[in-house]
Amino acid sequence: MKSDRLLSILLLLQTRGRVPAHELAQRLEVSVRTIYRDIEALSASGVPVYAERGRHGGIELLAGFRTDVTGLTADESRALFVLAAQGAHAALGLDAALGSALRKVMAALPAPHRPAAEVTSRRILVDATRWKGGPRPAVDLQVLQDAVFADRRLGLRYRHSGAREPRTYTVDPYGLVSKAGVWYLVADRRGEPRLFRADRVRSARLLDDPVRRRPGVELPDVWEVLRRQVEERPGGFEVTVRVRRDRLDMFLRLSASSLAELPEDDGAGEWITARLSYGSPRETRQLLAYADSVEVVSPPEAREELREAAASLARLYC
Repeated sequence: MKSDRLLSILLLLQTRGRVPAHELAQRLEVSVRTIYRDIEALSASGVPVYAERGRHGGIELLAGFRTDVTGLTADESRALFVLAAQGAHAALGLDAALGSALRKVMAALPAPHRPAAEVTSRRILVDATRWKGGPRPAVDLQVLQDAVFADRRLGLRYRHSGAREPRTYTVDPYGLVSKAGVWYLVADRRGEPRLFRADRVRSARLLDDPVRRRPGVELPDVWEVLRRQVEERPGGFEVTVRVRRDRLDMFLRLSASSLAELPEDDGAGEWITARLSYGSPRETRQLLAYADSVEVVSPPEAREELREAAASLARLYC
């Protein structure tokens, strides 16, 4: 609706200052011509807004102009109170600030929307942590936060998975991401995107140099690249297994990241055939966790890997 778009433009200008017309058009998914027509409508309604042309031009509100109107709809009011569990805010030291902010937002909401927002906050909870994720080491995000907000480079001592000793890096941070309860630092190293688990950072210090991010690149852009790299990492070693029907649901849940495709279940027989994809034969050893509920059919290398692993276990416990 045009009224919603006018309010969105007003709030964007109020929070961002000068904004190029093409950026407003992109954010609101309309043409630049429509944006200029909306600016004329705002001006005609008494809002002191003007456009400045040129390389560094854009659309801007008159200095000092503010509006207290929230413009929130009922659904938008409810959406603000569907929040993640407090773990993420606690890690950032923002638990108290979150509670204070929500109280202020509640007071600013239009009176008819307050009951629905309050019920939503009591009835909906988003917990981003996994079941039985195991204990995690305490993570100190303070220095990482300082670097992100101060636009400074970071010196890290970082221990990679499987490595005994940490390595030293100088990185250019874009920001922090919480993924399923795990915090990651998203940064460039020598101009290339890198992902660092916060709980593997052994030490971090702010450097005097300003951050050197790639022009026009923002945190969501870098995160999307890194996320795809992790999720689309090629397996290369395919394994065919048979799974007992009564353990199939558990197998599918625990092996979801390694499934080459969903198994076909014709509803008959005790065993279901499934195909998995691993990075190396050694990774198939994790199938030992299913004991006699999963049988490796092929290739021979996978069966041999499991035989060796089982023999090692037998020697250990004899």
